[in-house]
Amino acid sequence: MDTLARVRLDRGLPLGEQVYALLRGMIVTGRISPGDTIDDKEISARLAISRTPVREAIKRLSDEHLVDVIAQSGTRASRIDRHELQQAFLIRRALEMESAAQAAPRMSQAHSDALSELLLIHARAIEARDYVKAIATDDRFHRAIAEISDLPRLWRTIEISKAQLDRCRHKMLPRAGEGEATLEQHREIIRALNSRDPEKARTAMAQHLERAFANTVKVLDGEEQGGGVS
Repeated sequence: MDTLARVRLDRGLPLGEQVYALLRGMIVTGRISPGDTIDDKEISARLAISRTPVREAIKRLSDEHLVDVIAQSGTRASRIDRHELQQAFLIRRALEMESAAQAAPRMSQAHSDALSELLLIHARAIEARDYVKAIATDDRFHRAIAEISDLPRLWRTIEISKAQLDRCRHKMLPRAGEGEATLEQHREIIRALNSRDPEKARTAMAQHLERAFANTVKVLDGEEQGGGVS
């Protein structure tokens, strides 16, 4: 929580939204670990704001199962739950398969070039071992496909549902070969989209997400042996 004292919020924007984004990012990237206490009084003091926007943020995080609010015991970052993870995967796969299928007939050279540029940025981040930027760029790639599909609101639903998956992604990516495998799968998705065939795009997206989830399960299996997953 020490880093919060260095954060400067924009008073011209909704404070609750900024606190939510800040805390969510810290939980997802592991800067707030499962089981860590989240004290609204301490956070409000460090950010020099009232407790109301902090409580609003915590309520949203609770809705996403990223924190557990326990009466008379306080608030803690939730443990990564296998059942929640499975649900998040099923939701994301269904929505992103449809996103890819809808995007394929709409593909243009400009769309292809934009996705390829994101692939280059992603590759550079992996090469530099900047895994936070790599995952952010990965998300930009998937969001861009949703925008091509002309279903931009779809991405917001995906983003909310995949919070638990994101926590695992930050654990997985530093592992040897994970980033390179993701890049190759993204290349396959671009090729499928460029074919303008909805079924090819749907299949490429499904295979990508299924491979990623299979690797996530391996990470969880390893952590369960050490007691890190519920």
